[in-house]
Amino acid sequence: MEKNKLNLMVKSIGIKKLKTAIFISGNGSNMKNLIRFSKIKNSPIVVDFVLSNNKKANGITHVKKNKINFKIFDFKQRDNDEKKILDILKKRKIQLICLAGFMKILSRNFIKKFKGKILNIHPSLLPKYKGLNTHERVILNNEKFSGCTVHIVNARLDSGKIILQKQVRINKKDNPETLSKKILKQEHILYPKALKKMFSKF
Repeated sequence: MEKNKLNLMVKSIGIKKLKTAIFISGNGSNMKNLIRFSKIKNSPIVVDFVLSNNKKANGITHVKKNKINFKIFDFKQRDNDEKKILDILKKRKIQLICLAGFMKILSRNFIKKFKGKILNIHPSLLPKYKGLNTHERVILNNEKFSGCTVHIVNARLDSGKIILQKQVRINKKDNPETLSKKILKQEHILYPKALKKMFSKF
């Protein structure tokens, strides 16, 4: 349903690419990848705005190099910050939000304002291993496979409709760090694929 609504929105306003905001907290490797992806001809998105809850996030340097507008909100007063963020998104006519390593939980009200228009990538094969420390828990439970999932964000943690997943085999020598690196490589492939799947008209 969400996919059809977004495709209808794209068709109705006659745009070629969706104005997209990316939310980050750290290195922003998925953000960097999405910015690269946005610049190719058949990409359905254009990155118009970046938000971080961390003023020391390494990803901000990359945002500046690409001359993309950005803001920092520490979320210490979440309700107040979210109101300001929603105002910015409205003024910039943002149509899609991609969470990329964003470590804050958005309120039910915020998600409602962008219902079906917020995507996230999570480093596990949802619905297994929701939340934090996924790689540690996967290794501890002697799983043979893990992976990553792109899903639509709803009010429940890591519980929205799954768009795409990629399975990754876990070797006996893997530890949380090596597994994280393997899965991150697949995240960089999966996120653009998920966006193309959602916006199949492109």
